[in-house]
Amino acid sequence: MITFRTMKTLEEVELDALGLPAASRVLLADQLLESLDQPDQKRLATLWAAEIDQRLSRFERGETKSIPGAEVFRRIRARVRP
Repeated sequence: MITFRTMKTLEEVELDALGLPAASRVLLADQLLESLDQPDQKRLATLWAAEIDQRLSRFERGETKSIPGAEVFRRIRARVRP
């Protein structure tokens, strides 16, 4: 006997996805975004990864300092608000 699977609607897929644990939703979202990447996106991701490594190395060597997140957001709000 041959059985055919019908494709789920977008709404059905969305409901299924929302029912997953948070960690699984994160992985799914990452995979979906990755599927949209163009060749340049992969090159940019590689460049950003290198930049992150360089920044982390400078931080670990004490060449830069960290700023608490609350302070970063306070500064941003001060710039954005008239």
